[in-house]
Amino acid sequence: MTDPYVQLHRFLDRPLDIGNGRIPSRLVLAPMSKLGHLAFRQLLDEFGGCGLMFSEMCGDRAVSLGHRHMQSGFRFRVEETGHLVCQLFGSDPAVMAAAARRVAEAGFFGVDLNFGCAVKALCRRGCGAALLQTPELAAKIVTSVRRATALPLFVKFRIGWQDQASPAVELARRFEAAGADALTFHPRVAPDRRTRPPKWAYIGRVKEAVGIPVFGNGNVFSASDGAKMIAQTGCDGIALGRMAVAKPWIFAHWTIGQPPPPDVHRHTAFRLLRLIEQHYDPSTALRRFNKFAAYFSVNFRFGHRFYSRICRARSLADIRETLERFFSRQPQIVDRPNISLMR
Repeated sequence: MTDPYVQLHRFLDRPLDIGNGRIPSRLVLAPMSKLGHLAFRQLLDEFGGCGLMFSEMCGDRAVSLGHRHMQSGFRFRVEETGHLVCQLFGSDPAVMAAAARRVAEAGFFGVDLNFGCAVKALCRRGCGAALLQTPELAAKIVTSVRRATALPLFVKFRIGWQDQASPAVELARRFEAAGADALTFHPRVAPDRRTRPPKWAYIGRVKEAVGIPVFGNGNVFSASDGAKMIAQTGCDGIALGRMAVAKPWIFAHWTIGQPPPPDVHRHTAFRLLRLIEQHYDPSTALRRFNKFAAYFSVNFRFGHRFYSRICRARSLADIRETLERFFSRQPQIVDRPNISLMR
């Protein structure tokens, strides 16, 4: 029997055509807010192996006005734009189109439309997953953006607001017909904040319904999980979210076969702290590192203690001191992450 890691490596280490673009591998960073930020993406680039990266959520109006430095989400390095997709949220087709044109001018690989975020503040504005309740408007946004740019166009979405596969399948068909080049599908209902396992079978239903690439997303924590998702769903690639944050070296390991060095946990923590400090003001940097630590802590036995110590830090100097103390005692690394710590 073939080892799951070998199976996964063979599948992921292949290029994939998306619209008029091509990515070198099929393991990508999932669109996330406050996690897929500029500093974290630079860390991913340093490790290597990531087929494509997605920015933080960017408001359509801010992007359309070119407010690159006013909105942390729309911040990027010129060196990364060729393999970076800008994740947009909004509910006005015209404004979303204007934002997409700005993204194209900045040299991004593609545009991603967020129809998956179920945070209440965003849904109250009719954005994110709220658009799944108005399929006509969601499709109109896709059409408007498609007309505005030739860049590869992605749509990330969930099952919907009821646990039924049929509406998600119909949405996938609508998005393809409206001009989407690829879909990232997270098979949970919109109100579910990971309280139940994702329904991978629904990914298979979506994949069968469309002719464009479909990235599966949700509860891939190991090479065995990744191999199972591909075998069970027929998806074209995997979008890693929480595990990408917990183990940023995972892309290089799974796609190019580069195992992490023994000191990878210490290196990752200190390197990201330096990068966050470089790119953000102290207050924002502190919040960004705390957010990262919630996921990074799953690597350790008694990771909740590590996370609580980071949360008690009141400055970046405090965080650095906490890290020094923590790693000086050679923490125990767990084989499988403690997912109960992942929020």
